[in-house]
Amino acid sequence: MCCTPSVVKLLAWIQAARPLAHANLAMPLLVGEVLGFALVGQWDLRLVLLTHLAVVLDQLFIVFSNDVADEESDRVNEHATPFSGGSRVLVEGKLSALALRRASWVAALALLGLAATMGLGMGRPLLFPLWVAGIALMWAYSYAPLRLSYRGYGEIAQGLGLGVVLPVIGFYTVTGSLDTMPWPALVPLFILGFAGNINTALPDAQPDAATQKRTWPVRFGAGRARKHILQFLAVATFMTPFVLTGMPQSTWFSVEVGPAALLLVGALVWRDADGDDRRGCVRFVFLAALALNVLMLGWCAALWTATAV
Repeated sequence: MCCTPSVVKLLAWIQAARPLAHANLAMPLLVGEVLGFALVGQWDLRLVLLTHLAVVLDQLFIVFSNDVADEESDRVNEHATPFSGGSRVLVEGKLSALALRRASWVAALALLGLAATMGLGMGRPLLFPLWVAGIALMWAYSYAPLRLSYRGYGEIAQGLGLGVVLPVIGFYTVTGSLDTMPWPALVPLFILGFAGNINTALPDAQPDAATQKRTWPVRFGAGRARKHILQFLAVATFMTPFVLTGMPQSTWFSVEVGPAALLLVGALVWRDADGDDRRGCVRFVFLAALALNVLMLGWCAALWTATAV
């Protein structure tokens, strides 16, 4: 039995929402929240849940906007992967660019409305300007006049958005103040956001080059970009003491083991794969993304355990 038109449309919107990409935003937000919990020893579950609802809206704004902004590049891309190439709903004709554009702004307005409500009614006035900053970074990333992702500055924009703005939002949501923000912890988080942008751009190097999108793999080549990703992730891994301030070295090392092992496997995949090996590229992207998220999970687990005990 064929699906009804309404079910087909719903499945198209779920595809456009790219649920698996939610971890890219949820994890750095969670790190910020747990950093705040480690400082004050408690959190308001209502505020935390509302902030995670806000980050879902932020993700919808991002993925819908990116699909519209990158439609030309996505149409050239004949080898999309689960990590790259957009959601494909425009390429496959399942939704229109107008519908996605409207949905992106509905998500953005809903996010700002929620942030304003939390700011005015729940004692978190800085949430509104912080979320405005996040939306502004997304706009600058994909759209004129800046179009940072096309000019070679997309890595910086994503590093700031995922590695600075989101952790600060998470910390502020829990503590209600930025006076005790552990600013050095944002350095490895920025590096992870920076490296994550390079990683997701890897499979799209050829179509991006064809549409003058100057991502890191386009500028440096796929092989060198993989090497750089490993280097950035290794630096972030060994900057664990910046996040786990005051904890013993045994804790640092236990957190670093998993990401380091994944990076070693990723290095072997990188060495064995040719520059045009799509399967090897996807394996590498998966391993690097896994290492990135395992590292942040390790930080959260260590902070939570040390505080909750």
